[in-house]
Amino acid sequence: MSTAEHRRLAEATGRAEDSLSEANPWYEWGPYLAERAWGTVREDYSPDGDAWASFPHEQARSRVYRWNEDGMAGVCDIRQELCLSLALWNGRDPFLKERMFGLTGPQGNHGEDVKEYWWYLDGLPSHALLKWRYHYPQAQFPYEQLVTENARRTRQDPEFELIDTGVFDDGRFWIVDVTYAKESPTDLFLRIDITNHGPDEATLHVLPTFWFRNTWRWTDAAPPVLSLDGTTIVSDHPIAGGYRFDAEPGSDPRILFCDNETNEELLHGKPNRSAYPKDGINDHVVSGKPTVNPDQRGTKSAFWFQPTVPAGQTVTLRLRLHRPVDQPKIWDKSLCDKVIADRVSEADEFYAALGPDLDEERRQVLRQASAGLVWSKQIYPYRVSRWLDGDPAEPPPPPQRKTGRNADWRHVDAFDILAMPDPWEYPWFAAWDLAFHAIAWAHLDPAFAKYQLTVLLREWFQHPNGALPAYEWSFDDVNPPVHAFAALRVFLIDGGTDRAFLERIFQKLLLNFTWWLNREDPGGHNVFGGGFLGLDNISPVDRSHLPDGVTIEQADGTAWMAMYSENMLLIALLLAEENDVYDDMVVKFLEQFFLIADALEEANLYDPDDGFFYDRITDAAGHQTPIKVQSLVGMIPLLASVSLPPEQVRRLALLEKRTAHRLDDSERDAPSHGLGRLPRAAGSADGVLISLVTPDMAATALGHIFDEDGFLSPHGLRSVTKRLVTPYVVPGLPDATIDYEPGESTTAMYGGNSNWRGPVWLPTNYLVVRALQRYDTVPGARISVEYPTGSGVRRSLAQIAADLADRLVGIWLPAPDGRRAVWGADPRLADDPAWRDNLMFFEYFHGDTAKGLGASHQTGWTALVVDLLLDPPGGTQATHA
Repeated sequence: MSTAEHRRLAEATGRAEDSLSEANPWYEWGPYLAERAWGTVREDYSPDGDAWASFPHEQARSRVYRWNEDGMAGVCDIRQELCLSLALWNGRDPFLKERMFGLTGPQGNHGEDVKEYWWYLDGLPSHALLKWRYHYPQAQFPYEQLVTENARRTRQDPEFELIDTGVFDDGRFWIVDVTYAKESPTDLFLRIDITNHGPDEATLHVLPTFWFRNTWRWTDAAPPVLSLDGTTIVSDHPIAGGYRFDAEPGSDPRILFCDNETNEELLHGKPNRSAYPKDGINDHVVSGKPTVNPDQRGTKSAFWFQPTVPAGQTVTLRLRLHRPVDQPKIWDKSLCDKVIADRVSEADEFYAALGPDLDEERRQVLRQASAGLVWSKQIYPYRVSRWLDGDPAEPPPPPQRKTGRNADWRHVDAFDILAMPDPWEYPWFAAWDLAFHAIAWAHLDPAFAKYQLTVLLREWFQHPNGALPAYEWSFDDVNPPVHAFAALRVFLIDGGTDRAFLERIFQKLLLNFTWWLNREDPGGHNVFGGGFLGLDNISPVDRSHLPDGVTIEQADGTAWMAMYSENMLLIALLLAEENDVYDDMVVKFLEQFFLIADALEEANLYDPDDGFFYDRITDAAGHQTPIKVQSLVGMIPLLASVSLPPEQVRRLALLEKRTAHRLDDSERDAPSHGLGRLPRAAGSADGVLISLVTPDMAATALGHIFDEDGFLSPHGLRSVTKRLVTPYVVPGLPDATIDYEPGESTTAMYGGNSNWRGPVWLPTNYLVVRALQRYDTVPGARISVEYPTGSGVRRSLAQIAADLADRLVGIWLPAPDGRRAVWGADPRLADDPAWRDNLMFFEYFHGDTAKGLGASHQTGWTALVVDLLLDPPGGTQATHA
């Protein structure tokens, strides 16, 4: 492709040892500013590890962050020395709206939950164009009402949302559109369009805010300076110096300065480092206090606009941030609007080139999902040893920290741009989330996608023992091993030629695979655990925190490892095509797959009467009990399949007698458990399918999965069968129960902020779609099943994969009545033109209605819809991965 955006991205290397700005200068400025830095692990210096209480929202405007910054519609340079974001005030709130508000984990009746409405409308991977929208109430923001009402509600009640408070009634809100457009890598135009959606004339205070991240407090460096040159704010900094931030000539805003320093006097009753601390601009605008520097210099600054806007009208503000090479540039609104128009046109061209066959509605889904990915990039600084030990000039952390969270990960020394799961609820990386992000990113910016997969395997992330860090809240938790699967998908989407990338990934994943063998197979019998494995509360028992003496054998843990083996086998086969040294690894992973499959058969986790896999729990006395809950746990074994084209089958047959024997299922000894031969190598001269289940077993399981009264919903597969209307109780464990919960979780397990007990989740649905494709690629292994179960209609698995993909994409598409399922039945979100076409990509979706639930901006893995749109079942890129 040769669009302007593709040309901008062409020089990127995607190598993790390069800084991104060295890889491509267009990365120098981006949307790397977090939506939330308060309440995060990195900012938690408490003795009890209560991150939410350690740094609450109400302190964020007055207290300096240690590790990064946050803001609304924010951008920063790639080192986060300089930050730019938006602050607003409706004249009624008790403080400026500088960051999104939400409930902490303990405050929310279903865990942490942002209570705002904003959208990522557009974005280019180079950040040459970024568009953001926010709906800001004209009435006083109901902070206290949101806290008290959600505290009153139980886990059986729905969440109380901002829209439920009535602040948007009569259309009394501002629509704030923010657009960034780059003329060059270090020249950004900023346009803010303010629309008064209400029925009366109103005034809005708008404060584009420009500041330095406070790095000097933790080092010996002198503070940098922002100062005024005429009507322009100028930066003086060893690295980020020379930037000029100015407003449209003639707009004449007031210009305010304070310092990005903690208000120690307010928070702790101690003397301040600065007479004009971090909240100085807030206090001056809201209360008229003399808390801004009359000398017009500091480390934090803002332009203060106060437009009065007639009902239904729009006022536009324009600004520019640039670093002139020789002298300041002269500009006016026409240049700003032209640059923005050019970039919008280039975005049109870019997304049209990506999806030339998509209709207008599907292209909108593609574009807004992609925008969410782009806007969710964040800088991730976290030096764990410094966090554990404390900064030399600061009081030492409490001693409990040395044996607490992440204490065994002192080697982590991160300072990278990462794709975050959600910029507010999960503003930190998660290993298996990141793998799925990379798949979607591969369509937009393959170099960045490869960087994301490579960087977690570098020495500053991967543990010396081979483990991958799960996520900031607990690096020790275990996520499903999907890195190899994602690497193959990225490799194929990128054209299937970058074997150096695959080799780099493969070498480090060998260490991780060995870690799984050594650490997550306690009996040494190729039956694997891993605890929750990313599926949080899907089990009636907390699989990561079992009672003393109790153990659990996990059908999904073992199946994930079988899938891991298969994907490592595929990578080894690809590498062996050019280097026969990898033949040994081909044999190794083929053998490993069969060992795991044999072990799963020996473990008897499959119930031939039900045709389903179940976990099994063993109590302290040695009594074994299957956990007979039909859930995603029993679906995961179906994912462990790989299709091999004829040339790869021939290569395997030449390698070793035992390898050839393994592929000839007819020569295997009769199974000892009466379950049919497991695993299965089926096929013909046209290829072979190696799978964890036989075709008959797959057909039986799919009968449950495609039951509309079971797993199959109008918009994808539920995570627990709908037939579980009566709670299931684990025998002997009366407190261990589970039932079908299509919406928000009613359990406190894992903080109560996640629910795998019924809703539709994109990543697992996506894996099922791709697995069904693989089953159908080998003629000798093809089967057809009734779909939906009981309909009397039989379809091929390829046809079913296509239908499932359509159901998932349909979550965001207008139905015949014009409503999008993602919005549920709320009339304002579903019908109001000001709301309905602004799409969100939620964490999961109601099991019956597909209403979006959980984290509202989980564009990370939910952006897998991008891959389903651009490489739908039947496409060419997913054939073997």
